[in-house]
Amino acid sequence: MTQRDTMTSRQRLQTAIRHEVPDRVPLDLGGFQTGIHRLAYLDLLKHLGIEDDVTILDPVQQLAKPCEAVLERLRIDTRYVVAHGPESFTGGIEQNTRDGRLWHDLKDEFGVVWSMPDDEQLYMDISHHPLAAASIDEIRNYPFPRGDDPTRFTGVREAALRLRNETPYALCTGIGGVVYETCWYMRGLERWFMDTIENLSVCELLLDRMAEYWIGFYTAFMAEVGDLVDVVMIGDDLAGQRGPLFSPVTYRELVKPRQKRLVQHIKSLTNAKIWYHTCGACTVYIPELADNGVDILNPVQIGIEDMEPQSLKARFGKQMVFWGGGIDAQHVLPTATPAEVREHVRRNISAFKPGGGYVFNNVHNIQAGVPAANVVALFDAAHEFGAYA
Repeated sequence: MTQRDTMTSRQRLQTAIRHEVPDRVPLDLGGFQTGIHRLAYLDLLKHLGIEDDVTILDPVQQLAKPCEAVLERLRIDTRYVVAHGPESFTGGIEQNTRDGRLWHDLKDEFGVVWSMPDDEQLYMDISHHPLAAASIDEIRNYPFPRGDDPTRFTGVREAALRLRNETPYALCTGIGGVVYETCWYMRGLERWFMDTIENLSVCELLLDRMAEYWIGFYTAFMAEVGDLVDVVMIGDDLAGQRGPLFSPVTYRELVKPRQKRLVQHIKSLTNAKIWYHTCGACTVYIPELADNGVDILNPVQIGIEDMEPQSLKARFGKQMVFWGGGIDAQHVLPTATPAEVREHVRRNISAFKPGGGYVFNNVHNIQAGVPAANVVALFDAAHEFGAYA
């Protein structure tokens, strides 16, 4: 038997992210890094007996947008408000044949092409880096999009007001602020890492252009919803399974100043908390992110080096809200029984929830092939064991 909720979803999340104790741990599903793959969602709909015309939230990650019936069944406390592409952007998914294989190709606003084979529709990977061979002058003259294009935000305030005034849910933005990763999307990862050694001026130019884009974006976005949202989500992956993806010295000298500028700019525009996404063993960066002004860390990739829940809570729980870390998404959620999922959730929540400062989610998105019964067990256990009284 589960406890009776005594707070609204909005009150619950606001309390938790202030490092205070709510009635229970808030639950999240449906974001761009806290979502569910289209195939897993179809299995979940069948399991729950719910009908939905599936909407793709993110074609690159093949994430579905969960319907209200699913979110209510799983007792999810968050809802999302997102901007969209500008009217001038005509990109979309095209089907092209290469080497006898049909591909779905998507060119984004920055000219990066993402591709997925028709016979294996799991994810899109980058197939074209537009600045891979560009000189610094070509980069300087490249037609970067405008982050503050007002047509990105048509209807956004109206949608946010409806959620704020007509529902009890906490309100989060879609993810943005991708200052560092978009640079290597455009340049290519290997070339980008070589640039950090051989050609720092290219890195600085690209990072400055991306920071400029996102500062413009959030200036306009927060003018629409800054008084309505509870959480602003940004992110850049800084770490992998065994630690940082590149030297922390490079981060501090090259990436951090631009990220900190962006975070502080967003905080000047809204009272919402700043949520930051980085996968991997990222403990070396938690103090850096806190210094930038970040309030919340996601996805909290437990099960890898130096990311044990009790240790994270003891070392960083006073300065950082943890959002995620609900279960080992690689080794447990896809293969365990529902009873084993329940026990793993119980242990992780018991480590993260003391004193507030915790929001429950899987580690990153729920992937294709995860049994629907495990998804239900995940959130049912979180609701049960998340109670504070």
